[in-house]
Amino acid sequence: MAKLILTHEVAGLGVAGDVVDVKNGYARNYLVPRKLATPWSAGAEKQIESMRKARRDKEIASVEDAQAARDSLQANPVKVEAKAGDSGRLFGAVTPAEIADAIGNRAKVDKRRIHIAQPIKALGTYDVSVTLHDDVAATVTVQVVAAK
Repeated sequence: MAKLILTHEVAGLGVAGDVVDVKNGYARNYLVPRKLATPWSAGAEKQIESMRKARRDKEIASVEDAQAARDSLQANPVKVEAKAGDSGRLFGAVTPAEIADAIGNRAKVDKRRIHIAQPIKALGTYDVSVTLHDDVAATVTVQVVAAK
């Protein structure tokens, strides 16, 4: 078994800053090469604490705050401007980072917690799932409009 520190969220394993024990092959062939984890060492405790602090700063602290943010996001659609051709097709696609920027100061939303079911490649209105807290998720309406 290999002892690792997660540097990113890994589904079914943990979030950044967690210390986990995994099989050697999983660590050697998947987690470490993809920079999802680093080997644990005694001197890495400072690194773990800084990751936890950064995660706390990005997260919404309480369930009540997350529910209030969810209500606010579901009541008001988010408008994203993107370059589009005459037919309404986008040059590229709308990314979770662009949606997180559009949400802005209405709620603390990490781009990795925005889930787009189908790639957004045309002008229109779309529903996007946003996880605000472990127990609270919101369905946000995203309006994609042509940039001027």
